[in-house]
Amino acid sequence: MSSSFTVRLMKADDFDAVVALDSRTTGAARVEYYQMKFDKLFASKEFLPTSMVAEDEAGALVGFVMAELYMGEYGISRAGATLDTIGVEPGQRQQGVGKELLEALMAHLKQLGVTRVNTLVDVSDETLLTFFSSNAFERARSVVYLERAL
Repeated sequence: MSSSFTVRLMKADDFDAVVALDSRTTGAARVEYYQMKFDKLFASKEFLPTSMVAEDEAGALVGFVMAELYMGEYGISRAGATLDTIGVEPGQRQQGVGKELLEALMAHLKQLGVTRVNTLVDVSDETLLTFFSSNAFERARSVVYLERAL
């Protein structure tokens, strides 16, 4: 596969390609999850479009990153956005796709006035922890994530 790609804002008609790429990377078709995400991004007036895709020279999707920037009843909450989903075509990993997606996302969010981006990563996912760490993410000092087993 070619490592040449371009990054752009995600569009509503990227749905099938995003679901297919995610299915290849996770082994599960999460159609309902992505339907909810796309509804928020493209049908809701409460969220600003803040997700990006990477395409190869032929226009095929090779990666995506999804974030949420909530516009509530009182206007845009610009202090923070949440990065909640990222995927890169397995054959395109280690070629800068994820890094470029994050850089484009951060630049876009900065233009919107966002000053902080947060995400959650399973503590046992060393690959993802290393990826985010190498892209200037660090453990939050301002919040403690709590859980309770049932």
